[in-house]
Amino acid sequence: MEKENLIAVKDFCIYHELKISFIENLKAYGLIELQMVGESDYISESDLPTLERYVSFYRHLEINFEGMEAITYLLERIESMQREITALKNKLRFYETGHEHFAAKRERLD
Repeated sequence: MEKENLIAVKDFCIYHELKISFIENLKAYGLIELQMVGESDYISESDLPTLERYVSFYRHLEINFEGMEAITYLLERIESMQREITALKNKLRFYETGHEHFAAKRERLD
């Protein structure tokens, strides 16, 4: 991963006025992944929206790390179910369209 796509944990914490232990706890709960470059930890730029959501959960909603873990699990399940529903709707639409096509051909033959 290129270093320019990484943000130093220290810089993130300074910007958001957080203790580094906040990030370490998120990592310990498996909520984020850190990249080690040299002797410093970095956050992937693509992980920023998720990390900022955790900061918001912690600051504004006073949700602890266990709660964030549960919320993350539930959100992932919802997203998975939404993808499954979309796939099933597409299959259903395919079969409905095929059935209509078959019925129209049958009417022409009768």
